[in-house]
Amino acid sequence: MEVLLLVLTISLPLLFLFKLTNYYVRKLNNRPPGPRGLPLIGDMHNFDTLNTHLYLYKLSHKYGPLMSFQLGSVPILVISSARAAKEVFKYHDLCFSSRPSSVGLQKISYNGLDIAFAPYSLYWKDMRKLLTLHLFSSQRSQSFQPIREGKVARMVKAIRDEAATSSSTVNLSKIITTLASSVMFRIAFGKRYDEEEEYGARNDTKNKISSKFHWLLTETQANLSSLFLADCFPVMGHLIDRLSGTWSRLEKSCHEIDAIYQQLIDEYLHTYSGTASTQDGSILDILLQMKRDSSDFTFDHIKAILMNVLVAGTDTSAAAVVWAMSLLIKNPTPMKKVQQEVRELIGEKGFVDENDVQKLVYLKAVVKEAMRLHPPSPLIPRETIDKCVINGYEIEAKTRVYVNAYAIGRDPECWNNPDEFLPERFENSSIDFRGQHFELIPFGTGRRICPGISMGVATTELALANLLYSFNWELPPGEDRKDIDMAALPGMTVHKKNHLCLVPVIVN
Repeated sequence: MEVLLLVLTISLPLLFLFKLTNYYVRKLNNRPPGPRGLPLIGDMHNFDTLNTHLYLYKLSHKYGPLMSFQLGSVPILVISSARAAKEVFKYHDLCFSSRPSSVGLQKISYNGLDIAFAPYSLYWKDMRKLLTLHLFSSQRSQSFQPIREGKVARMVKAIRDEAATSSSTVNLSKIITTLASSVMFRIAFGKRYDEEEEYGARNDTKNKISSKFHWLLTETQANLSSLFLADCFPVMGHLIDRLSGTWSRLEKSCHEIDAIYQQLIDEYLHTYSGTASTQDGSILDILLQMKRDSSDFTFDHIKAILMNVLVAGTDTSAAAVVWAMSLLIKNPTPMKKVQQEVRELIGEKGFVDENDVQKLVYLKAVVKEAMRLHPPSPLIPRETIDKCVINGYEIEAKTRVYVNAYAIGRDPECWNNPDEFLPERFENSSIDFRGQHFELIPFGTGRRICPGISMGVATTELALANLLYSFNWELPPGEDRKDIDMAALPGMTVHKKNHLCLVPVIVN
């Protein structure tokens, strides 16, 4: 602590004079409105890193849909309305097509070898084309349909067995997280997430790989969303981060994450004895084939892309289902309507498959409405690659951009009664979340739209449909709908803060 104070004492006066001069120079530029901030630190003293999307949403009420401020030396632009998003991404998408770099992100992505967070470059464009063809095509997503259906069927059976023996409460948040993890683990590695019972029937036995996988997801999310001083003060921040120990903790975390990836890859290669191709269709199989085809494609590339697939595919799907179920429990009329739709279509069939889901118009409306109110990833990060003008305002190159999908989903210019859960608004609407309608962009839009939309939405809709078909859901004794809070945990993917615990009643 003494060393940190000494560094600050020596450096701050010099930096203060430099930054104070530049601060007032920048104020002469025609920038969007925003908090005034302080010299040197900008708005860091007010910035809420725990509930950032809510903090920025509230600020937009004061400063408008295009808002700017500073975090240290880094200029920030926040987009909080559909109209502003359309102006930016329909006419200036290339300018806004990069991703901001951060200390945690660089480490966890193996210095930008992934595609979700890599900066805009020829490398990113080539990798996106290659992976879209091999990993994220509609045909590839459909090939994983049996895996998704098998995992969802197993989840339903586990809940049914529990409900048949008692009327106990189940932790739906944990069950859905386990489902999403098991689906993505099987798709990625061609093996089961947990060789023991996945849904808690044997809580005394913990499979080491599944425990490590859960830790990997949690730790990766923490590293992706962490803010280091070096992110805001590139000159002195690195030194302070090292002296404070935050850098060493990051390195230790990433070393352990890397070891888990390497263990999974080694086990996979050992299982197939290094054959030329496993041909099991898993994501790792495809990535290993890409490595065999190109000497420039390394194990670090594989690990970085696995990070994208596993973290995005697991966390977003789990969060989306839990938010949807929470909203339905709080709103019994839509709950009754969507269950009636599912049960009338399926009848006595016993299971909702993915072909059935395509016919469930109201269920799809429920998913859209849930993502409008609670997008799993409410802040979409971008960075400008050139200087441009938006609505008369000058936006500098290397400006960090936050697209607030949470605020856009509640934009009163686009949505009547924006804070109410009304799936009916989508029944006769062409609005979708695949990047063409700027009022609903939970997966982003333009060049950097999430390439795994099809896989994520398929898991979300299939799981939700079967939960609604097979069970009626009741609150635990003594609880009321008003007791269900909708507070969120911090993170790049936002989960419900308090677990959703419900009592399942068998119907089919």
